[in-house]
Amino acid sequence: MKLHSNKNLFFILFMVMVFSSCQNVENGRKVVSLNGVWQIAKTGSFDEIPDEFPSTVPVPGLVDMSTPTLDIQDTAYQDVVYWHKRTFSSDNGDVIRLKINKAKYFTKVFVNGKLAGENPYNFTPTKLDIKPFVHTDGQENELLVAVGTYNNLPDTVVNGHDFEKMKYIPGIYDEVSLTVSGYPFIANIQVAPDIDKGQVRVVAEIETATVGGGLRMNYTIRELASKKIVSEGEITQANTHNNTRVLADFSATLSSVNLWTPENPFLYELELKTEGDNLTTRFGMRTFEAQPNGDVFLLNGQPYYMRGTNVCIYRFFEDPNRNQLPWEKQWATTLHRRFKEMNWNSIRYCIGFPPERWYDIADSLGFLIQDEFPIWTGTNGFKEFQKELNAAQLAREYEHWMRERWNHPSVVIWDAQNESVTEVTGDAIRLVRELDLSDRPWDNGYGAPVSESDAIESHPYFFVRYYVGGTPSAAGALKDLLSDVHIPANDPNEHTPKADSGRYQNPIIINEYAWMWLNRDGTPTTLTDRVYEVAFPEAVTKQQKYEAYARTMAILTEYWRAHRTSAAVMHFCGLGYSRSEAPRGQTSDNFIDLEQLTYEPQFFKYVKPAFSPVGLMVELWDKSFSAGAVVSVPVHLINDLGMDWKGKLSLAIYQNDEKTGESVIEVSAAPYEKAIVKLEMQMPEKMGAYQIVAQIEHEGELVKSIREFRVE
Repeated sequence: MKLHSNKNLFFILFMVMVFSSCQNVENGRKVVSLNGVWQIAKTGSFDEIPDEFPSTVPVPGLVDMSTPTLDIQDTAYQDVVYWHKRTFSSDNGDVIRLKINKAKYFTKVFVNGKLAGENPYNFTPTKLDIKPFVHTDGQENELLVAVGTYNNLPDTVVNGHDFEKMKYIPGIYDEVSLTVSGYPFIANIQVAPDIDKGQVRVVAEIETATVGGGLRMNYTIRELASKKIVSEGEITQANTHNNTRVLADFSATLSSVNLWTPENPFLYELELKTEGDNLTTRFGMRTFEAQPNGDVFLLNGQPYYMRGTNVCIYRFFEDPNRNQLPWEKQWATTLHRRFKEMNWNSIRYCIGFPPERWYDIADSLGFLIQDEFPIWTGTNGFKEFQKELNAAQLAREYEHWMRERWNHPSVVIWDAQNESVTEVTGDAIRLVRELDLSDRPWDNGYGAPVSESDAIESHPYFFVRYYVGGTPSAAGALKDLLSDVHIPANDPNEHTPKADSGRYQNPIIINEYAWMWLNRDGTPTTLTDRVYEVAFPEAVTKQQKYEAYARTMAILTEYWRAHRTSAAVMHFCGLGYSRSEAPRGQTSDNFIDLEQLTYEPQFFKYVKPAFSPVGLMVELWDKSFSAGAVVSVPVHLINDLGMDWKGKLSLAIYQNDEKTGESVIEVSAAPYEKAIVKLEMQMPEKMGAYQIVAQIEHEGELVKSIREFRVE
């Protein structure tokens, strides 16, 4: 990717302002940001440490952001090591730890010319004790972080393979920080809410300087926004083990409890103090579980339907217009707000993890996150792309991942993999699931669900048949595809069926469907050229394609929601790459202005109402009707709310903007249910093109379901 120098200069100035090293002192703990502009050079191996660093690069970022550019690369980055260098000063402390939130591929760290440690993992943090290597007498320290390339990773770690990526751009792509503190040092905290008792269970890992002895800690729990204290106390913990690691396990009762939901993302913070250290973590009072043998998830004990989208952040890294956007806090916040505007309450972070601050944003704005580990190897399992990776090795990576995320109320599903047929991921889940005291459901991609309390995901791509050679009948694609009520397929039932041929009874997540992608400029992708040729031959111009996409995506969304065959319906995708020029891409998102995050107008117009918590579906798939015919039109009223919904339903026929007939009735639907009403509508006598439009009003917004037909 070739980046314009003026854009890079602006970005470097921006990063200096935003990520300049700032100190956050909390009693015994000082955390210093090492984000900012680093020097960068490249060599052929980890054994070749460069003497000169000719370029600079922002951290966090990727190596294609270097100035001057180190590479002009339109294919995979291979057989290179990128060396990132900066200096820092450090106070003295019993504990001096370096944390690199995420870097790829394979990380080696040198401090003052000495190897301080390495991390083969690419999607979880590097945490190193660097005290033996650090000058604390006022001298500057040199920090050198080397990252390799995808093709040179050992086959015993997850490499993030994706059939629809090309470059696999290396870099330190998340924040870097230095922690200076004392003992007893708090290494990790897990907070598990019990909403029925109004309590939290806290398990803290404490490192001590010596073996044995007692440990005294104080804790304070506050409402995050108001800082009101809702619980505090002192804990004494004996170190009965012959080591320097203590596991403190206690419960705390909150004086008042506000439950966390996407509609009310109420947050608390827990501050834990020892004599030499303190650590604060945020959490929410919420539970999330799969209803056994059911078709819905339970949020805080109540049914909750997930309506959402996907973010493919590692594909977005390969977008030609990506630049610095993923690391701009305001841009990332606006992105999530745009998702809210679409009536989405859920996101799958798909085949990989965004910067850690995105999870804070999801906590604060209120999203349910299906957090997907970057594994996609297809129906051949690990035979081609992860040959030597076994369950024990994968479980260690899963544990590192879980420890970073388990206090985020937004993270509700551990997603072990995408579309891969393998036993390895399921075996790894069994090794780690008990580590999560909140007992979140797991998703195992194409693999069999490990527990009845887990989810399964389905990718019912109806329009893929036109990609692989099919052609719609004379009745039209909608009649062909939607006349029957389908159980979502392309899931574990199909790819890893039960031995007794029965169906898995786990709740189903539809987080990919349609197969209709358009690039941001309105051109089809490599996967949809033929789809538009045979299914939408009338859509010749880009604007016509935009409208065909938006109308049909809305119809498919209505269809999957109305039939209540799944617990979640999630559009694919909310953020990915868009590559309309060679090398062309396979999928895309629906923005037309990436920096401003402006949706394509037809997408916003038609798809947003399809995701309304109170939605509609006109169950009418015929392309034409006889003049004057009386037609019984079923209209589905979908209620995702926890309360009754009542209102007026209008069903009208239009030619252009002129209404030719209308029926208005009172309708209602019970909580979490749907209702079906049938209205008799007489077709116009005049031949031509028409629309039939069902409409309600919910919370001041019009919700419509629209079908086009002809009178002949």
